Amino acid sequence: MIDPTIEKVFREEYGRAVAVLVRVCRDVDAAEEAVQDAFTAAVERWPRDGIPPSPSGWIITTARNRAIDRFRREASRDEVYAHTDRPDTIEIELDEETVRDDQLRLIFTCCHPALATEVRVALTLRLLGGLTTAEIARAFLVSESTMAQRLVRAKGKIRDARIPYRVPSADDLPARLRSVLTVVYLIFNEGYAASAGAALTRDDLCAEAIRLGRLLVELMPDEPETLGLLALMLFAASRRSTRTSPDGALVPLAEQDRASWNRELIVEGQTLVRRCLHLVRPGPYQIQAAINAVHSDASTATQTDWRQILELYDQHMTIAPSPIVALNRAVAVMEVDGPLAALSAIDGLNLDGYYLYHAIRADVLRRLERHADAACAYDMAIARTENAAEREHLQRRRAALPVLKPG
Repeated sequence: MIDPTIEKVFREEYGRAVAVLVRVCRDVDAAEEAVQDAFTAAVERWPRDGIPPSPSGWIITTARNRAIDRFRREASRDEVYAHTDRPDTIEIELDEETVRDDQLRLIFTCCHPALATEVRVALTLRLLGGLTTAEIARAFLVSESTMAQRLVRAKGKIRDARIPYRVPSADDLPARLRSVLTVVYLIFNEGYAASAGAALTRDDLCAEAIRLGRLLVELMPDEPETLGLLALMLFAASRRSTRTSPDGALVPLAEQDRASWNRELIVEGQTLVRRCLHLVRPGPYQIQAAINAVHSDASTATQTDWRQILELYDQHMTIAPSPIVALNRAVAVMEVDGPLAALSAIDGLNLDGYYLYHAIRADVLRRLERHADAACAYDMAIARTENAAEREHLQRRRAALPVLKPG
């Protein structure tokens, strides 16, 4: 059984240590091995000798020493390091600015567009979050061997394609930052509304995404979209305890106990949204965060300022239009202009494979008292979701429709 304090240090410092060691070793696998060796040593020594004053510094220094030892033992390393710096010739600088730069380099390497999206997510969770291969595999419902192969191939591609370990140039930064934020958002979304399984949420993934979001804000405090993404996740997390009933059933936003929302997270999210406004560089995550801020301002569902939300969705469609944004906008249209206008906004969207498209369309048809059409739409939504909690919620909605009498 690992000491909880050591486990906490592992979660908090693993990404920092790997980031520094990648710079030292110029090889992701070698960096990971060295850091894992250092934590193994910590498990052995710290319970006996006590936790050092600077756990992070101890781990990084020990990892560097282990990397040097391994380099010296393995003659085959000579060829690997023939054209680069050797670990034993690089001084480790542990000042905050250097470590910050190392972390940024690792984040952008993990989220390089040359890698497939699912690989970027897995690498980020592994190298920056310190999640084990088994934990990542469980989160995405694949076997541990499949995830291990995915990670090995990803590291091999970084090496073989010579993906640079650096922060992008100013010209490339906006596009590359979008890739990073997308990865963190995907991690949060999978935790907030699991794509499959019995549980609606996976709290460990939500927590990890928020931790990564805080790290990004710390590393890039003047990038408004990083602020917007963190705010968005905090607003969503503030509702976590009210999203399901005691028996695990999904509770829609309009029916949640708003008095039980986490006010501390809401205040933090609102503060971040205000920081975004001062930077005057609007983006999709900031707008989504602002929409959630409007919801958090309403003490009851009926007090929601849907006109303001519709205006924000209009802005979103101007900056970054997409069928998903248009679908969410239709919900606001229904509240402002009625279900007929909402149906008109929905029916032109090409989202047949997306369960929420059919679920929202079913709710609109229900309001229009087109119950037979609503039942068909609920059936299509039910057939397209693999999450048990969401499926059961949709089944209850369908069952609540008036029973149609034979003509």
